[in-house]
Amino acid sequence: MNEEIKTYNEKQTADDKAICDLLAQTIDGSLTEAESKIWHAHPVWFLDGNQIVGYSKQKKGIRLMFWSGADFEEDNLNVKGAKFKDASVFYNNTTEIEISDLQRWLKKSRAIQWDYKNIVKRKGQLERLK
Repeated sequence: MNEEIKTYNEKQTADDKAICDLLAQTIDGSLTEAESKIWHAHPVWFLDGNQIVGYSKQKKGIRLMFWSGADFEEDNLNVKGAKFKDASVFYNNTTEIEISDLQRWLKKSRAIQWDYKNIVKRKGQLERLK
Protein backbone atom coordinates (compact mmCIF):
# COMPACT_ATOMS: atom_id res chain seq x y z
CA MET A 1 0.00 0.00 0.00
CA ASN A 2 1.19 3.50 -0.83
CA GLU A 3 2.69 5.07 2.33
CA GLU A 4 0.62 8.29 2.02
CA ILE A 5 -2.55 6.22 1.76
CA LYS A 6 -1.50 4.09 4.70
CA THR A 7 -1.01 7.28 6.75
CA TYR A 8 -4.43 8.58 5.62
CA ASN A 9 -6.07 5.31 6.70
CA GLU A 10 -4.31 5.31 10.06
CA LYS A 11 -5.80 8.73 10.87
CA GLN A 12 -9.34 7.32 10.70
CA THR A 13 -11.38 5.80 13.52
CA ALA A 14 -10.93 2.03 13.96
CA ASP A 15 -14.09 1.18 11.97
CA ASP A 16 -13.29 3.64 9.19
CA LYS A 17 -9.67 2.48 9.06
CA ALA A 18 -10.84 -1.10 8.54
CA ILE A 19 -13.04 0.06 5.63
CA CYS A 20 -10.25 2.14 4.11
CA ASP A 21 -7.71 -0.67 4.46
CA LEU A 22 -10.05 -3.18 2.81
CA LEU A 23 -10.82 -0.78 -0.05
CA ALA A 24 -7.13 0.07 -0.60
CA GLN A 25 -6.05 -3.57 -0.56
CA THR A 26 -8.80 -4.59 -2.98
CA ILE A 27 -8.14 -1.68 -5.33
CA ASP A 28 -4.37 -2.30 -5.26
CA GLY A 29 -4.96 -6.00 -5.96
CA SER A 30 -7.27 -5.33 -8.90
CA LEU A 31 -5.63 -2.27 -10.47
CA THR A 32 -2.03 -3.41 -10.16
CA GLU A 33 -0.88 -1.06 -12.92
CA ALA A 34 -2.49 2.01 -11.33
CA GLU A 35 -0.64 4.86 -9.69
CA SER A 36 -2.03 5.66 -6.24
CA LYS A 37 -1.52 8.81 -4.21
CA ILE A 38 -3.21 11.34 -1.98
CA TRP A 39 -4.93 13.76 -4.33
CA HIS A 40 -7.08 16.65 -3.07
CA ALA A 41 -6.58 15.25 0.45
CA HIS A 42 -7.85 11.71 -0.17
CA PRO A 43 -6.63 8.43 -1.74
CA VAL A 44 -7.05 8.20 -5.52
CA TRP A 45 -5.92 5.67 -8.13
CA PHE A 46 -4.98 6.72 -11.67
CA LEU A 47 -4.59 4.83 -14.94
CA ASP A 48 -2.37 6.67 -17.44
CA GLY A 49 -2.83 9.88 -15.46
CA ASN A 50 -6.64 9.65 -15.48
CA GLN A 51 -8.33 9.42 -12.09
CA ILE A 52 -10.34 6.21 -11.78
CA VAL A 53 -11.34 5.50 -8.18
CA GLY A 54 -10.87 6.98 -4.75
CA TYR A 55 -12.36 7.18 -1.30
CA SER A 56 -12.84 9.82 1.36
CA LYS A 57 -14.25 10.28 4.83
CA GLN A 58 -17.54 12.20 4.76
CA LYS A 59 -20.40 12.71 7.22
CA LYS A 60 -22.37 9.80 5.74
CA GLY A 61 -19.40 7.42 6.00
CA ILE A 62 -16.54 6.38 3.76
CA ARG A 63 -17.42 7.37 0.21
CA LEU A 64 -16.04 5.13 -2.54
CA MET A 65 -16.19 7.05 -5.82
CA PHE A 66 -15.62 5.97 -9.40
CA TRP A 67 -15.03 8.96 -11.69
CA SER A 68 -16.75 7.20 -14.63
CA GLY A 69 -19.09 5.08 -12.50
CA ALA A 70 -22.35 6.59 -13.78
CA ASP A 71 -21.87 4.52 -16.95
CA PHE A 72 -21.19 1.24 -15.12
CA GLU A 73 -24.95 0.51 -14.92
CA GLU A 74 -24.62 -0.66 -11.33
CA ASP A 75 -27.57 -0.14 -8.95
CA ASN A 76 -25.38 -0.04 -5.84
CA LEU A 77 -23.36 2.89 -7.17
CA ASN A 78 -26.39 5.02 -6.45
CA VAL A 79 -24.91 8.39 -5.52
CA LYS A 80 -24.51 10.09 -8.89
CA GLY A 81 -22.67 13.31 -9.56
CA ALA A 82 -24.74 16.19 -10.90
CA LYS A 83 -22.11 17.63 -13.25
CA PHE A 84 -19.83 14.77 -14.29
CA LYS A 85 -19.92 10.98 -14.82
CA ASP A 86 -19.06 9.93 -11.26
CA ALA A 87 -20.96 7.50 -9.07
CA SER A 88 -20.41 6.52 -5.45
CA VAL A 89 -21.44 4.34 -2.58
CA PHE A 90 -21.07 4.97 1.17
CA TYR A 91 -19.82 2.43 3.71
CA ASN A 92 -20.06 2.50 7.50
CA ASN A 93 -18.85 -1.05 8.17
CA THR A 94 -16.66 -3.57 6.36
CA THR A 95 -19.60 -6.00 6.34
CA GLU A 96 -21.34 -3.70 3.85
CA ILE A 97 -18.58 -4.15 1.26
CA GLU A 98 -19.34 -6.85 -1.28
CA ILE A 99 -15.89 -7.75 -2.60
CA SER A 100 -17.33 -9.33 -5.75
CA ASP A 101 -19.19 -6.08 -6.53
CA LEU A 102 -16.08 -4.01 -5.87
CA GLN A 103 -13.95 -6.23 -8.11
CA ARG A 104 -16.55 -6.03 -10.89
CA TRP A 105 -16.62 -2.21 -10.60
CA LEU A 106 -12.84 -2.07 -10.71
CA LYS A 107 -12.86 -4.20 -13.86
CA LYS A 108 -15.39 -1.83 -15.41
CA SER A 109 -13.25 1.15 -14.36
CA ARG A 110 -10.59 0.00 -16.82
CA ALA A 111 -13.02 -0.42 -19.72
CA ILE A 112 -15.29 2.58 -19.11
CA GLN A 113 -13.35 5.80 -18.72
CA TRP A 114 -14.06 9.44 -19.33
CA ASP A 115 -11.04 11.66 -19.93
CA TYR A 116 -10.82 13.72 -16.74
CA LYS A 117 -7.09 14.22 -17.27
CA ASN A 118 -7.76 16.69 -20.12
CA ILE A 119 -10.98 18.27 -18.87
CA VAL A 120 -9.34 21.67 -18.31
CA LYS A 121 -7.92 21.73 -21.86
CA ARG A 122 -11.41 20.95 -23.15
CA LYS A 123 -12.98 23.68 -21.01
CA GLY A 124 -15.07 21.31 -18.91
CA GLN A 125 -16.11 18.95 -21.72
CA LEU A 126 -15.64 15.25 -21.10
CA GLU A 127 -14.79 12.76 -23.82
CA ARG A 128 -15.06 9.00 -23.52
CA LEU A 129 -11.78 7.07 -23.71
CA LYS A 130 -11.23 3.73 -25.45
